[in-house]
Amino acid sequence: MKAEIQIPTSLSEIPLVNYQKFIKLVENSNDEELIAQKTIEIFCGLKMHDVIKIKWTDVKDLAIHFNNLFKQKTEFKPTFKIESIEYGFIPNLEEITFGEYVDIEHNIGKIETFHRAMAVMYRPITKKKGDKYQIIEYTGADEYSDFMKYAPLDVVMGASLFFWNLGNDLVQASLTYLEKEMETNQELKATFQNALNSQNNGGGTIVSMHLLKETLQSLMTLPDWGLESALPTLLMNDKKTK
Repeated sequence: MKAEIQIPTSLSEIPLVNYQKFIKLVENSNDEELIAQKTIEIFCGLKMHDVIKIKWTDVKDLAIHFNNLFKQKTEFKPTFKIESIEYGFIPNLEEITFGEYVDIEHNIGKIETFHRAMAVMYRPITKKKGDKYQIIEYTGADEYSDFMKYAPLDVVMGASLFFWNLGNDLVQASLTYLEKEMETNQELKATFQNALNSQNNGGGTIVSMHLLKETLQSLMTLPDWGLESALPTLLMNDKKTK
């Protein structure tokens, strides 16, 4: 009796926890054959004793499939469901609490803790009318973090991109505002220049502003969700073996 292989056809069919398992494996192993087998075990729901029975050419085809799958573009989704519960993104970010901000900022940059960030960003919807909805009051990341391990990966990646774009926009807006203010506010210009000079021994306000831009922009690095960068290189060489 052959094992049934459930091959995901979209990122919406892959829960976050499976991706977390895979990344942990890749980070802790250099064994490409093991990674190839584990890729199928994790994402296709097979036991290892069934995986090792699959033809090597089929393993490579599956690797190419996942490589293409994880190149798909994702969009921000304000709501989604896990089983029968519908979760909604924080309706008004202008009213976000300090606790929400801290928990998101602390967990969103690491894949292994991203489910905790998701538990803050998305919470059960209590009331909904059309596109408008309300979510339960924030009480901490612990309450729904385990549930969020099963959030669809397309939703997770969309949320990650949304927050990166939001943070990047805020950085750009802040820098633009600061530059314009320094053009007319000599006291602010002098204060800013003196602060930078104490660290880099001068270099001019314009140069310092460019340096500040580069520094802040480097902090807004988009998390790397691309599975293709983690897949074994030997699986990518299918053209040579076909």
